[in-house]
Amino acid sequence: MTGLATTDLVIDHAVAQVGGAIQFLLDVTPINSDEVLTAYAEGDRMPRFAYRDLQTDPDVAQGMLDLIDLDAVSDPTLGALLRAKHREMTLQLDLLRARDTPDFLPLSLELYGGVAPALLDIAEHLLEHVPRGAGRGEQVGAVEFHALACAEIEHYKEQDPDIEMNAEVRHDVAGVLVSGDTLLIAETSAVQSARTNALLQHEVGTHLVTQVNGSAQPIRVLGTGLAGYDETQEGLAVLAEVACGGLTPFRLRQLAARVLTVHRLVSGASFSESFEALMELGFPQGSAFTTTMRAYRSGGLTKDAIYLRGLVDLLHHVRDGGELDLLFLGKFSLRDLPLIADLR
Repeated sequence: MTGLATTDLVIDHAVAQVGGAIQFLLDVTPINSDEVLTAYAEGDRMPRFAYRDLQTDPDVAQGMLDLIDLDAVSDPTLGALLRAKHREMTLQLDLLRARDTPDFLPLSLELYGGVAPALLDIAEHLLEHVPRGAGRGEQVGAVEFHALACAEIEHYKEQDPDIEMNAEVRHDVAGVLVSGDTLLIAETSAVQSARTNALLQHEVGTHLVTQVNGSAQPIRVLGTGLAGYDETQEGLAVLAEVACGGLTPFRLRQLAARVLTVHRLVSGASFSESFEALMELGFPQGSAFTTTMRAYRSGGLTKDAIYLRGLVDLLHHVRDGGELDLLFLGKFSLRDLPLIADLR
């Protein structure tokens, strides 16, 4: 990725700076999901989710985007990638403005898409034929998982002491997720012991590694992510779970259940209807609630369909002779792989 004009790199850095300031998943995820689950289990069937104050004013971020002159990019490949990212960030900002309103779901469908019939068939097949598996078994809490994450991060820092990777236990997040260069762990998190390594490879070995690698490239937007990168990223992260032997039957059923729940959301089912459908499929109450919450948060987020969709796409890619190494260069979609190869 050498030989790009200085002006092109300046514009790329500006786009990456705005992208890094948008904390989209944090901003659309409830901060009181545990309390709502408790109330729901006690009979309150009207979930009342609360959200953090927006980390970045959407109007300010949009103003920063509007100041970037994408027409000044001389490299046609980079220009196409940056224009697509600009459109995606504008859509994300529209979603943040529409948070917890009826306008959110249509925008989410535009950003992440819905559930195609072929993907729905795969999800239904998995739920019908993959055994439910054993119970949750022994679990580790947030503090212990944080220690495991720090040890995993230290493994990478031994190879390069200058890389930026961090892990934090937080009271204002749900579950375990990566934001920027930091793994965020909810203080109420409980991870199945048999799944700890798989989760580390998903979050640290994929999401954090690609963030670090992308940030080290001349094209900095590879660190914050090119347009549509989420689907390939999540597919790659699930493949990492497979590679370390941690994709359990329950986890595979969970990914399929996410697809079905997004499909029900888009079809007009209520929160309770989707929750009860998962209970009928044999999911524990807490798991069924979390899966439903993830789909219905902020007014309807269809993102959860991309895990299985991304996995299927990557399996097809490998079946057809494609390699995976270049996908760890940064955060970008499988469809942009030829463009990234061209820039190299």
